[in-house]
Amino acid sequence: MSLASDERAALCDEFERSGPDRPTLCEGWNAHDLLTHLLVRERQPWNAAGMFVPALSSFTDKAMASYEREAWPNLIDDLRKGPPPWSPFKVGKVDELANGGEFFVHHEDLRRGEPGWEPRPADAARDGMLWNLLSAQAKLLFRRSPVGVVLTRPEGAQLVVATGPGLVTVSGEPSELVLHAFGRDAARVEITGLPADVEAYRAAPSGL
Repeated sequence: MSLASDERAALCDEFERSGPDRPTLCEGWNAHDLLTHLLVRERQPWNAAGMFVPALSSFTDKAMASYEREAWPNLIDDLRKGPPPWSPFKVGKVDELANGGEFFVHHEDLRRGEPGWEPRPADAARDGMLWNLLSAQAKLLFRRSPVGVVLTRPEGAQLVVATGPGLVTVSGEPSELVLHAFGRDAARVEITGLPADVEAYRAAPSGL
């Protein structure tokens, strides 16, 4: 198993529990919007450019709207089955690199979209894969920080991900650090450092 395959299955289970109308952490999106986003990204990659290029957003919006008439269980089944043969995500390495973090973060976007959420119980295997994800992607995710950044796990493991004229330490479980790195406010992390450094860090955008 892998982070991508584990989180794909868990996310599909959560979609089944949530129904299409549950709010998510993605501003303006409910569960249906989030699911159709994932399906377009994976099954219509030629229409996914609008996720990154605003001028092409109308193509992505139209592709997402094409799923409006599909039954909710069928949409979930499409995601659960995995990428079709023509999708670049069909390649195992591409799936793991591109979907591990994507599915984990969107799973939590769905779980944490309403008040009263709690983090999932710790899982050593999952936490290890998330820490490895941070090791590989953190420099990209924190590239806009104006100060140095060190990530710290509760047991003491550290990862230096950015350098600068100041320094902040972001502490938390790997799952919370990943969500924070991808720009989610609903993450239980502690940010410490000189007040001016913390203020500068909080003001800078994070994530992709």
